[in-house]
Amino acid sequence: MPEDQDTRTALTDEELRTLDAHWRAANYLAAGQIYLLANPLLTEPLKPEHIKPRLLGHWGTSPGLNLVYTHLNRVIGARGLDTLCVWGPGHGGPSVLANSWLEGSYGEKYPDVGRDAPGMARLFRQFSFPGGVPSHVAPEVPGSIHEGGELGYSLAHAYGAALDHPGLLVACVIGDGEAETGPLAASWHSNKFLDPVHDGAVLPILHLNGYKIANPTVLSRLPEAELDSLLRGYGHEPIHVTGDDPATVHRAMARAMDTALDRIAAAQRAAREDGATERVSWPVIVLRTPKGWTGPAEVDGVPVENTWRSHQVPLPGVRENPEHLHQLEAWLRSYRPEELFDAEGRPVADVLACVPEGARRLGATPYANGGLLVRELPMPDLDGFAVPVDKPGATLHEPTRVLGDLLKQVMEDTAGRRDFRLVGPDETASNRLQAVYDASGKAWQAGTLDVDEHLDPHGRVMEILSEHLCQGWLEGYLLTGRHGLFSCYEAFVHIVDSMVNQHIKWLKTSRELPWRAPIASLNYLLTSHVWRQDHNGFSHQDPGFVDHVLNKSPEVVRVYLPPDANTLLSVADHVLRSRDYVNVVVAGKQPCFDWLSMDAARVHCARGAGIWEWAGTENGGAPDVVLGCAGDVPTQEVLAAAQLLRRHLPDLAVRVVNVVDLTRLLPRGEHPHGMTDFEYDGLFTTDKPVIFAYHGYPWLIHRLAYRRTGHENLHVRGYKESGTTTTPFDMVVRNDLDRYRLVMDVIDRVPGLAVRAAAVRQRMADARTRHHDWIRAHGTDLPEVAEWSWNA
Repeated sequence: MPEDQDTRTALTDEELRTLDAHWRAANYLAAGQIYLLANPLLTEPLKPEHIKPRLLGHWGTSPGLNLVYTHLNRVIGARGLDTLCVWGPGHGGPSVLANSWLEGSYGEKYPDVGRDAPGMARLFRQFSFPGGVPSHVAPEVPGSIHEGGELGYSLAHAYGAALDHPGLLVACVIGDGEAETGPLAASWHSNKFLDPVHDGAVLPILHLNGYKIANPTVLSRLPEAELDSLLRGYGHEPIHVTGDDPATVHRAMARAMDTALDRIAAAQRAAREDGATERVSWPVIVLRTPKGWTGPAEVDGVPVENTWRSHQVPLPGVRENPEHLHQLEAWLRSYRPEELFDAEGRPVADVLACVPEGARRLGATPYANGGLLVRELPMPDLDGFAVPVDKPGATLHEPTRVLGDLLKQVMEDTAGRRDFRLVGPDETASNRLQAVYDASGKAWQAGTLDVDEHLDPHGRVMEILSEHLCQGWLEGYLLTGRHGLFSCYEAFVHIVDSMVNQHIKWLKTSRELPWRAPIASLNYLLTSHVWRQDHNGFSHQDPGFVDHVLNKSPEVVRVYLPPDANTLLSVADHVLRSRDYVNVVVAGKQPCFDWLSMDAARVHCARGAGIWEWAGTENGGAPDVVLGCAGDVPTQEVLAAAQLLRRHLPDLAVRVVNVVDLTRLLPRGEHPHGMTDFEYDGLFTTDKPVIFAYHGYPWLIHRLAYRRTGHENLHVRGYKESGTTTTPFDMVVRNDLDRYRLVMDVIDRVPGLAVRAAAVRQRMADARTRHHDWIRAHGTDLPEVAEWSWNA
């Protein structure tokens, strides 16, 4: 909308006065949290004992964040908006805490930190203090969905929050340090996926205060015309607010907010009422204010305000240096706290004049506590999607293709409510999940060509070749009360290692806060996995994401390796219904033998680990050896080895144990799903050799089971970083996970077999040699391998 058509572009003097009062109060509270241990209202001269012994926190970004919070309050109240704000500069924790305290939402969650002098004293004392709250915008802060300790993800979270929330405005403050990260740079492309009909709006606010910890920031040093060209190239229309005079900046910020929101409303109206289909050029506010604005201009003769020196604590030696103490008191009194708080420490009416009411307050919005909004996902009956299994190993299916039919039904059943999304980096069809396209196309707002398929401006399948964006979108979606699944090639999910770290930490902390309601779990489907990346080769072969996740908080993480299609259906049903977990499901997309009927799969998955009696030869007695397996390819190799043992060593008592839930291997005291020692010993015995074929790096199984009785009998085969472009079976041979090697391991480890079964062992070694020669001559696996099936 042209600027001359924008409404409410000028503040009255009274509005300016009250907005400035709110902003000054927030600045005072932010600085107080960094410095003060006592004397919160400065009712007496500052003394060293009033100062915290350790000064921690970040002042530099706080005044700019306070300005944004103040002006969001104004437009929320004036326009009746449902609004969420994602605070990218997470170091600005003092600001968001200060503002939530001012509006009363903080005291509602923490009644001992009320809006009075004792509450202010607690607010100050707890900040970055033992037993208190972190210095970042963390789960403890009302109104937050974004941990600011690691930069780069704010804008992706904001877009994820806006998806399928058509009445929601998501403001996103992006620090200019954060704007230098790769994930944030990619996040600007999210506007090509935002549907103005069914989604809310995202208002990015690029806060350029000039500096990171010790260096200038790239975007702050670009000429304005160059920065405008960059933002316009991303598909945004920039609106600039620049200055250091508070009154001037307040007026400019109010005008910018009104202009941006008028343009957003016009774009949504055009799409929703007039049927406009052109891609929207959404507004972005570029806010340039000094780093450390309104703080000390100089300290010890050195410039501080508007330099990198104001990033953290502008006055570091306050307890020891009387001049610094005097300067701190002058700084705090410059906000005129006696005008902002009454004698009991309560904010005065002018300070609260701009604050919205009830759930419209940024700290009270239910969109930042998504568990209050989440609904049960309508999961269909699995029997309608199960593959028939009359006997184990007689048929083959592609497990993820079978799952795709289930996800299609979930998409159809959520079409009206729009609270389920499938995300992935350009791999939905590659991962055999393309059935979902019959229920929903791929979200897309950019140009289309006749050759394109399944693109849909209203689609709920999201594909972009950025794992960071897939993760960020889904996290924002889940944290605001919806459901989803992230499908990814196993080797490349590592790109989001640090992002899942942060989400797990968020969930762990949230679980400890009684006011945070449980949200839908973050579910990964890792496919195109290490054992069937024989065509892409070594670069696509890495099963280590499971190791990474299992290092994290045990109350949050779960890992599942379903061995066939029906167990995958059972696991998917479980994880999609679950709350407050990070679930990692590893399953193949290539044809795989069907081992269990749907009923048997349910029972087996509920156990998490169990004996497959039909595969072993115990015959009711104690086993001589246990063959354990976890993962689809390892399971097939174990069963092939069991069949070889049945043929060549028919008197050997073999037990086959399949593990679906990897955390079952942990002791009960270390993980909620862990087995007791009694359970573990019952499955794996205390004194028999255990040959365990595992999907990933073998040392993980040792780590999970190292405290178990009989650990010295455990021998694990898995991926040992030997990969290339080769045949499927050669991958397992290269890593000594193949059936012949497993039989050799049994012979080597069962007492008495080394001599008695020497001829059998030699046959197994010869088979590996024949394999080596065959694939180089024919380019395919041995017929006895390629045509193998279970026939016990």
